[in-house]
Amino acid sequence: MNDEFRPALIVVDLQEDFCPPNGSLAVQEGRDIVGPINKLLDLPFVLKVATKDWHPPNHISFAANHPGKQPFVDSVTIVNPDNAAESYVSRLWPVHCVQGTAGAELIPELAAAKLDRVLEKGTDARVEMYSPFYDPFASPRVSDSGLAGLLRDHAVTDVYVVGLAGDYCVKSCAEDAAREGFRTYLIEECTRAVDAGSWPACKRALEEGSGARVVSITSPEVLRLTATPV
Repeated sequence: MNDEFRPALIVVDLQEDFCPPNGSLAVQEGRDIVGPINKLLDLPFVLKVATKDWHPPNHISFAANHPGKQPFVDSVTIVNPDNAAESYVSRLWPVHCVQGTAGAELIPELAAAKLDRVLEKGTDARVEMYSPFYDPFASPRVSDSGLAGLLRDHAVTDVYVVGLAGDYCVKSCAEDAAREGFRTYLIEECTRAVDAGSWPACKRALEEGSGARVVSITSPEVLRLTATPV
């Protein structure tokens, strides 16, 4: 990748069910990040994308679909429906962001009119898909949103990631953006974690494992956006 700077913003899952006061999977202070995110939406990104969890009612991540299991504390082994040799263990959650429900909508405070695209993810009931790029399976992949191709179609070089939740979907988004070869920045003030106490360790793991960087909204990497015509 050369020194050209063509940044994109990805706003991950800023939806009613992830926000207080009424979200079924509300992240503490999750609604508070919308102000700084709206300010970012005023900046000259070449592409501004929001993602939405968009689950069918029978989604595998819902504890309610596993008799005897409880959200947050229990987990499930998810097997690649096309390759029984590939599997992973995933945490179970309350029912959230069901297709067509109020909880699945982007919060109204978000300046959604400034977005270029809204992508839906988690639409396949058989797999968990934290990342807005694709599910964790590789042999073969089960679900791919096309986000990597969209970024390349716009000749994006740098990806800035914000939204909810920092330790799950936002982290996975940053990891996959870096894996796809984009310079990647997770903006600290524009996310909140489900497990706030584990967030410092999560940030370290993200940076050490993927090459993505966690930066402040006042960092040179973000301030560069205010000075760079796109």
